[in-house]
Amino acid sequence: MAVARWFYDSCIPMNALNSPFAQKAIDAITAIGPGYKLPTYHMMRVNLLKDCREECKLLVEAYRSSWKETGCTIMADGWTDVRSRTLINFLVYCPRGLSFLKSVDASDIKKDAETLCELFSEVVEWVGVSNIVQIVTDNAANYKKAGALLHEKYANIYWSPCAAHCLNLILKEICSMNHVKDLANKASKVTILVYNHIFLLSWLRKREGWKEIVRPGATRFATTFITLKSVHDHKHDLQALITSKYFSDSKLSKTVKGKEATSIILDNKFWTSCFIMTKISGPIIRLLRIVDADEKPSLGYVYDGLYRVRKAIKNLFKNNKRLYKPYTSIIKSRWDSQFRQGIHSAAYFLNPTFQYDKDNYSHKPEVMQGLVELIGNKDVCSKPKDAMMEVRLFRDQLESFGKPIAIKLAMEMQPDEWWRMFGSSAPQLQKLAIRILSQTSSSSGCERNWSVFEKIHTKRRNRLEHQRLNDLVYVRYNLNMRNRYNFHLPSFKFYILIVLYFAYF
Repeated sequence: MAVARWFYDSCIPMNALNSPFAQKAIDAITAIGPGYKLPTYHMMRVNLLKDCREECKLLVEAYRSSWKETGCTIMADGWTDVRSRTLINFLVYCPRGLSFLKSVDASDIKKDAETLCELFSEVVEWVGVSNIVQIVTDNAANYKKAGALLHEKYANIYWSPCAAHCLNLILKEICSMNHVKDLANKASKVTILVYNHIFLLSWLRKREGWKEIVRPGATRFATTFITLKSVHDHKHDLQALITSKYFSDSKLSKTVKGKEATSIILDNKFWTSCFIMTKISGPIIRLLRIVDADEKPSLGYVYDGLYRVRKAIKNLFKNNKRLYKPYTSIIKSRWDSQFRQGIHSAAYFLNPTFQYDKDNYSHKPEVMQGLVELIGNKDVCSKPKDAMMEVRLFRDQLESFGKPIAIKLAMEMQPDEWWRMFGSSAPQLQKLAIRILSQTSSSSGCERNWSVFEKIHTKRRNRLEHQRLNDLVYVRYNLNMRNRYNFHLPSFKFYILIVLYFAYF
């Protein structure tokens, strides 16, 4: 009861009890016994916050040893907080975990490429130039140019666009097509009718196997297509409702909205269109889930993912160019402007999952060009001649790559781990492959960090200076990451995503 009174009196959110540190705190207090004095306001705000920050610094420092072997990715993204300040968050990704470095208040600085490059350079120097493989940012022109300037300054560091952002923009462009907007509008009318009238919803919920219809979100374009799929999955339930005496006898069936929804639900063209859009968006959303999951490296899946997406759309329309071109041209446009990066095609070539999938492997010249570009960069590969000679061993499954266990596990193991196990015959290529295939492809971890800022900085006139706010986010985010990566279920989740993705094609 004492804990409950404290929560009620101080308006502490109930989900604070779900924190992995809640029970540990109670255990620590009970171990001391009666008479324990809580930290003062000042101690909690200054001294203990400083101590926790130092503790988290040790966690980040523990990752440094792996940065040297696997390389790491700098993730940077800008956003505007509730006080209209422009903040840029910096995180470091490696397979061992994601670390929050700092947030920079960029409200008073010019956001041109040169200034951003200087800002990135400070982070690069702190992390260690030789440790970094790439920097991932959003796709804005100033960030792209800043990435190019950074590559000129540090030849071993490449710029990559955020894959999740690119895929969302692809979905956004498809959403903006007139026939898709019309389809989404019709689906919305159906869901609004159902969820605005409890008697209809109650009838549907009594149906065997009923699951709630997913409704579209305001900012995530994937939800529009997820809604269309959800509505299509409920086709028979909705048709049963509309044709039932229960609905036809109701006053709602005689209204304009009721008649409109009835017309939509009984229209076969509507359901055919829903099915087609589900098939078009399905592979894109599956790829989005893979690149958005930062528990495991995803760089090695981007090139193949977009290649398969375009191939699946062409197959859906039986290679009728007039039908598939409007969709594939959107994907191609994004590919040419954002994803045509040497690091993506090199990661594709070095991924044994795709290299040994002879039926689906893409032999486009750009794939080999990307690999040659990377190997030829002396700041990336110290012995390019040796590495090029070793490419044949990997490609043709010779020596350690030809072992039966290596061939069997090529489709099952995480690519970077596979190279550690079976790449001994090609030491130079092995080193390069591990570093490339150990990277993420999105800066989505930064976006999750925004929500941490919003939780801590809830008042428009919060008096916390930026440094203390930064310390709070640094502590909370890194503690959260430590718990997340200590729990091994996400790795299994990522593996399931990959299995489901390839099962689709």
